[in-house]
Amino acid sequence: MEILDDIAINLDAKTVIERLHLGERAASFASVFDELLQKALPIAKPKILFKVSFIEGRSEDGVCIDGVEFQSSILRQNLEKVERVFPYIVTAGRELDDSAIDTGDVMQKYCFDAIKECILEEAYLRLESHVRDTYQPGTMAHMNPGSLNDWPISQQPLLFSLFGDVEGLIGVKLTASNLMDPIKSVSGIQFPTEVDFKSCKLCTRHPCVKRRAPYDPELAMQYKKG
Repeated sequence: MEILDDIAINLDAKTVIERLHLGERAASFASVFDELLQKALPIAKPKILFKVSFIEGRSEDGVCIDGVEFQSSILRQNLEKVERVFPYIVTAGRELDDSAIDTGDVMQKYCFDAIKECILEEAYLRLESHVRDTYQPGTMAHMNPGSLNDWPISQQPLLFSLFGDVEGLIGVKLTASNLMDPIKSVSGIQFPTEVDFKSCKLCTRHPCVKRRAPYDPELAMQYKKG
């Protein structure tokens, strides 16, 4: 198990605005982002918790990882030819949530939330590069509990159980509804793959601001056939 907490975050207003696709509205947000970034970046302490795990067994609709049984037909199919996986929890950190940066102003609140989202994204990219450079797994994909009905959010505690005291390690805990606190956190399992798998391709939810690929009905049918 590894913790990465020396994560350099290099963000500027232009980068945040580009990620938000603000278009013609960009100019009106630039000064707000500049001001908030100057306050947020010195405080931000994003953290990564991950481990190298191994598949110990497979059932018809599930897979056993380090003694923990996960129920998901899609996860099972994705790990059909995989032996080594990388469970993870990444967070933008509690420090920003506990700060007094958010004044309650609607625009500032929106911009501050966007900055925290970008910090989380930067931390996740650091995880990807670290796993790639250290373990050389080849092409990688990932799945997250709750991103698909087939692997519901109710499986989140099982993922957390792979790490033990997650709150003590990186300050992330689960709510009664199995959401993560701080909310700008993400968990999942990275795995080697020969295809470009994205959960978005199997999700019909629309609109979705986090969509990274269009829904693919043919691919969805392939997974249903198993």
